Amino acid sequence: MYQDNTTGLTPFTIDLTFEEARRRAEVVAALGPDWDPVAVLRGEDEAYALLYSGLDAEQQRTYDLLVAAGVLPGEEPGHATAH
Repeated sequence: MYQDNTTGLTPFTIDLTFEEARRRAEVVAALGPDWDPVAVLRGEDEAYALLYSGLDAEQQRTYDLLVAAGVLPGEEPGHATAH
């Protein structure tokens, strides 16, 4: 038969807030002082524009359908999908 042995357990909790803050600080430190987030975002926008440039008519229709369905992001800033 099943016996409830939970009465002998000691609750264990841990707050990961400090560890998450430390991890984020380490990531930023690893990026180094020359990291320019604005330049990175600008480069991503340029790469995105290049990726979908030069589409033929059928590719453009497919792209437009995927954007309308929220599968691909549109050309608005941030390029976030609808879903």
